[in-house]
Amino acid sequence: MKRTALLALLAAVLVFPAVFTLPFPRHVMIMIFLYGSLAVAWNILAGYCGQISLGHAVFFGIGAYTSTLLVARAGLTPWAGMAAGAALAVVFSQAVAFPVFRLRGHYFAIATIAVGEIVQTLVINWDWAGGARGVFVPIKRPDSLWNFQFHESKALYYYVALGLLLLGLAVTRWLERSRHGYYFRAVREDQQAAASLGVNVAREKHRAIAVSAGLTALGGTFYAQYIFFIDPESVLSLSLSILICLVAVLGGVGTLWGPVVGAAVLVPLSEYTRVWLGGTGRALDVVIYGALIMVIAVLQPAGLVGLAARLGRGRRG
Repeated sequence: MKRTALLALLAAVLVFPAVFTLPFPRHVMIMIFLYGSLAVAWNILAGYCGQISLGHAVFFGIGAYTSTLLVARAGLTPWAGMAAGAALAVVFSQAVAFPVFRLRGHYFAIATIAVGEIVQTLVINWDWAGGARGVFVPIKRPDSLWNFQFHESKALYYYVALGLLLLGLAVTRWLERSRHGYYFRAVREDQQAAASLGVNVAREKHRAIAVSAGLTALGGTFYAQYIFFIDPESVLSLSLSILICLVAVLGGVGTLWGPVVGAAVLVPLSEYTRVWLGGTGRALDVVIYGALIMVIAVLQPAGLVGLAARLGRGRRG
């Protein structure tokens, strides 16, 4: 029954661009896929391994800046930049992990914020990378999959974003069933107990942040190619890191579908309040985010997925 429902959902998602041909509905779905994939990546480190990061915008920014600069300065295809950005994000995550993983709990979260702020400040003062002005992605015509640019329709962006989300879900599903997934959850529950049972806690943390960073960087490259402009505020800000965290927390951390559910709720809320209210509704979506998080934290800390499961058990009971 569950597999049938998933197949029906996938079929509906695949035919969505053929049914909804206007740009705005497609844009909303693209943003759902993008933030869903980012939350899925964050969830691998925070939800399964228990390391709450508030600096994931760094990996997103590395992916965005690496691909954009390689396209603008070296003329490479964005796909090569995407691979390079993911690799660089993994390397950076390992370098950062050595000092920050010595901390635990809220000290670790604060350390990730500090790393994010340091990187953003460095990029703001890095003139070759555009500095505070940002950098534009060179626009090339005609539409080309090689150039990762589709000006006539958002449909191809839609399917690329969907592919990123499905990739993140596939990796998460594989981790859930693998030995490392069990190690991650053991580290999350009790690091000392996990170590006493032979789990190499440091190695598993490094593995979790590497996978999370690489997937997040892929989203950064996609965002740069979709928007055609990046700057430190749009791809390296603390607010972006917090938004990624909120999406996963609302849906349900430590679950496969929680980040997707969170994105499906928060992204349309943000996009439609922005359109309906314009400038008069500035930051209203953030107020609603906060209210939703407080309600979920009180009623069901496991998020919307946990709430749905509890309601389902209640009906069966």
